[in-house]
Amino acid sequence: MKKIIPGIFLMTILFSAASLKAQTADEIVNKYVDAIGGKDKIKQINSVYLEGVVQVMGNENPTTVTILNGKGFKSESDFNGQKAIQCYTDKAGWAVNPMGGGNAEPMPEEQYKDGKEQINVGGALFDYAAKGSTVELLGKDGGTYKLKLVSKDKVETIYFIDTSTYYPVKMLKKGNIRGQEVEITIKLSDYKKTDFGYTMAFTIDTDLGQFSLTTTIKKAEINKAVDPAIFIMPK
Repeated sequence: MKKIIPGIFLMTILFSAASLKAQTADEIVNKYVDAIGGKDKIKQINSVYLEGVVQVMGNENPTTVTILNGKGFKSESDFNGQKAIQCYTDKAGWAVNPMGGGNAEPMPEEQYKDGKEQINVGGALFDYAAKGSTVELLGKDGGTYKLKLVSKDKVETIYFIDTSTYYPVKMLKKGNIRGQEVEITIKLSDYKKTDFGYTMAFTIDTDLGQFSLTTTIKKAEINKAVDPAIFIMPK
């Protein structure tokens, strides 16, 4: 005679399995947060200022990144005397493309949604639920945990988290460049702890499909004074 599992017992098993999966995803995220400095340490960070170089097609160009936590992100790169700027705030974004005349232009909505998470120290995984995002564990991929984060704007990012260090080593996402959707692969390496105790990747390889670039951080300052006016789009 076949054994019949009562419906309520079966539902309990399914519910428990789903809960375990969610807890496992959160467990990985929590270990990631601990690996980069811990929740309390990250919440003490008001700003991050970075100096480095961007390598594009064999050329090395100076770059800076300024983050005012939760309020603004601005990257500036110098290409043969011409500045390329990307700026995100908690409300909108703008950019300066030296190939397009060098004037500041409002960022298209889709491009803004794709990149606005950069205004937050700790990345999209940190405090993700409070930001309206969800995280799902997709399983293992080699020596990494594979997580899918979906933001409240429905932007999906796949994270590959190293199973031993809990550092993100790769990210996959779709982006928008000049109105065209592109597949973006970001590889993160050379993690170092700053004097403040916040750990971050000092080498970022970005593949945009049509071209790729490597950003190498040479200097990192935590809680440097930042004038919020730098995030206002020039007229």
